[in-house]
Parts: sequence; structure tokens; C-alpha cells
Amino acid sequence: MIPPDTSIGKVRLRVADLDDLTTFYERVLGLEAVDRGGDVTRLGAPNDEPLIELVGAPDAPRAPSFSTGLFHLAILVPDRAELARSLQRVAGAGWRLTGASDHLVSEALYLQDPEGNGIEIYRDRPREEWRRNGDELVMATLPLDLESVLGELDPSERAAGGMPGGTTMGHVHLQVADIPAAEGFYNRALGLDVMVRSYPGALFLSAGGYHHHLGLNTWQSQGAPPPPDGALGLDRYELVLPNAAERDSAADRLAGADPQRLDEGVLATDPYGNRVLLTARDG
Repeated sequence: MIPPDTSIGKVRLRVADLDDLTTFYERVLGLEAVDRGGDVTRLGAPNDEPLIELVGAPDAPRAPSFSTGLFHLAILVPDRAELARSLQRVAGAGWRLTGASDHLVSEALYLQDPEGNGIEIYRDRPREEWRRNGDELVMATLPLDLESVLGELDPSERAAGGMPGGTTMGHVHLQVADIPAAEGFYNRALGLDVMVRSYPGALFLSAGGYHHHLGLNTWQSQGAPPPPDGALGLDRYELVLPNAAERDSAADRLAGADPQRLDEGVLATDPYGNRVLLTARDG
């Protein structure tokens, strides 16, 4: 139902300390502030589209720990060597990982920014190496061999520069209060395909056979309410469709969610307060 070349675009975060968060994303992740003005900073890889948009909101309330919202945003690097460079960069900045996992379809590093927003940096394995079990992709959470990842680099190589061109926002992972209702919104209405439903407490959906553009889980949020309006954390994320006709068609399927038409696209809210901005690649 949704075009196979649909992808994730910018993720907008509402932050209390814009300067501190901008410095973090530049120094620890290696992104570049490609546009900064007033209370907004947009960051991405050099000469590429912005991936993250930080909006300063120093007076905004903090989201309660038991609420729906962002689990993590996920930055996709082009290859394993770039994952190794990301690992070097994080360690060189003195920042700690919160995890590192082999998901069979991908290899991932996990950390949090200074305000607790979850971040994944990952590389995909080639699609021909992905395995299936019936209608589902096979995914797992296994320990990642960090020494093997670093082995992609010459031992004398030092982390230098920032994120490379071709780095994208690979997926977004959300905390929801109930998987079936979230599936109704994202699969039956919006039209993303379910790729994995057997993973306990989670659902993974995508366009075009990708392992997931969207993750949903209830691991820390089963039955939780949305955060207060305007709270720190996820403001919205973009789902980029190939053209305006496909964007409008997707918006029509979400009519029950009362989508808003904005200059940038069509803004819809899932049953748990997570906002998705439908945009068109052709403008």
C-alpha cells in the first residue's frame, strides 16, 4: 500500500539546552550543524540533507519516565568501517555506550544524548544475508564483538572528521502503550508492512522489504500515557514518500487521526501522541 521507496527523514527533538545538545551531536556523533538560526539547529553529514533538527525549548516540561515517545532515533552509516569510526569517535569524546548489539540484519551501537534521547548508530548487513522464517525476517539481539568491528580499521587509524556522506536516518523506534492499536495506525491505515511480529513486546514495520523503518515497543511503556503537550523529547519525525500524490494518499488513509496540512507536509498523530510528518521527496 505504501511505495517501496518510502524512507525516514529528519527527526525533530525538543531540547532544553540547544547549545549543549548541538555540541554533543557535533563532537560525539560527528554531525555538522548545516543550518542554525534562532532556537533551531539542523544537523547532518556534510553536503547531505539534515538528519536531526533540534528546537530549543528551555521552559518545556520533562516527559515522565513512564510515558510514550521516542525509544531511539537510528543513524545508518554506509558500511562497517564507518561503524568502527563512529565507535572510535564516541569513545574518543569520552562518551559511554549504553549497548552494542548484533541484530543479524545489522550491527548497532547504542547511547543517549545529554537529555536522555536514545540514539542508535548502525550499519546494515547486505540484504542477501538476511534470513527469513516464513513471512518474517529473522532478527535477534546478540552481543556485538566490538574488537571485530574495530578490526575493520588500520590499528594506527585515528578517528578523524565527521559522519560521511551517504549517512541517513535509517529508522525510528517508538515507545507505545499497546502494540495492536499502534499496528492499526501504522500498518492497516498508513500501509507500512509488518516485517517482524514475533519479537516479544515489539513490532517492526517497513516499506520496500527493509528490515524496519519503524520499530514499536511496550518494554517500558505498556499502558503508559503520552507525555504532556510540548514536553522535551520527540517533537516529530518525517516519513518521506516519493511524491505529493503518494503523500496525500497516505494522509487520506489517516483521515481518522485528523491530520493537519502544513507547508512542510501533512502532520498526523498516532494513538499514543507520537507525531509523524508525511512529506514528499519531489517537494
